[in-house]
Amino acid sequence: MNPRVADVKPNQDFTLNLTFKNGEKRVFDMKPYLNIGRFTELKDKTLFSSVIPALGSIQWQNGLDLCPDTLYEESERLD
Repeated sequence: MNPRVADVKPNQDFTLNLTFKNGEKRVFDMKPYLNIGRFTELKDKTLFSSVIPALGSIQWQNGLDLCPDTLYEESERLD
């Protein structure tokens, strides 16, 4: 089981800086998702910036979320 999200910070380039509960810091690129289904709503920067950590994952104000395993496995480690 991958670590869960402890903190998230949205960036202007539609990436997310994630801090996982194991202390690891990673960056997740949301751009590939922004043309899929309801994720298109996140092109609105105000909505994109509403992201918060929720139950070991992340969630936006409109109720969208992502699997914590996806966030970990598809993100890149920050040094």
